[in-house]
Amino acid sequence: MTHLIALAVFTGSLFLTAPDAYTQGGPPAVKQIPAPPDVAAPPADAEKTPTGVASKVIKPGAGSTKAKSNDLVTVHYTGWTTDGKMFDSSHARNAPSTFPLDRVIAGWRECVSLMTIGETRRCWIPQELAYKGAAGRPAGMLVFEVELIEAKGSPATAPPDVAAAPSDAKRTASGLAYKVLTPGAGTQKPSSRSRVTVHYSGWTTDGKMFDSSVMRGSPATFGLDQVIPGWTEGVQLMTVGEKTRFWIPQDLAYKGQAGSPRGMLVFDVELIRIEK
Repeated sequence: MTHLIALAVFTGSLFLTAPDAYTQGGPPAVKQIPAPPDVAAPPADAEKTPTGVASKVIKPGAGSTKAKSNDLVTVHYTGWTTDGKMFDSSHARNAPSTFPLDRVIAGWRECVSLMTIGETRRCWIPQELAYKGAAGRPAGMLVFEVELIEAKGSPATAPPDVAAAPSDAKRTASGLAYKVLTPGAGTQKPSSRSRVTVHYSGWTTDGKMFDSSVMRGSPATFGLDQVIPGWTEGVQLMTVGEKTRFWIPQDLAYKGQAGSPRGMLVFDVELIRIEK
């Protein structure tokens, strides 16, 4: 099979709404986290913005770096309705969530943009800046407690070297070029038949992103014998935890077939684990 089947390629189905269990893969978490005593209404000492978002710093962050409106953010959070019912929590799933800040509900984007890295903030978001009464979504004002763990540039902005592999990139006999961005841990590498879990983003050489598991907020798992040759070869060079940029010639990618990205393709790949 020549397609990189694990990519939701060319569908345009990116993470589009708010960070909650409705879009993060499954039903709301079962483990309940008690609501703070002030979920019914913002306290008198809460900060208020002109749009109606209220917030209060629960734990200050470190430094002064804040997330930009189109950054990719990693957060831990819990959300309650004003009657104290929890409807979602990354803590209950025991894993932080990562998503593009420009693809979430307006109240989240505004509140998180006020935060510095490491800060925890409680946010009261009016319905018109949340789900606007949409069916199947929590109604009314919502209260979120958010910890901003990390903020980094969105994959929608291509790296500066997508047009061609730089001089310090390594090259294999097949024509694949690659450069390690973050070293991994240990020495174990996958085989050509391994099943792996990765985060990735892909661009054409003119800087257009055509797919990204990072933008969807969910890593991909697939067999290395089921993907395009450049991926099969390249991921075998990686160790767990490593992040590498690959420049894959067309003949190791989609070979010019209709409906697929053409020409050399550039992928940033993070090897999260080797399944088997």
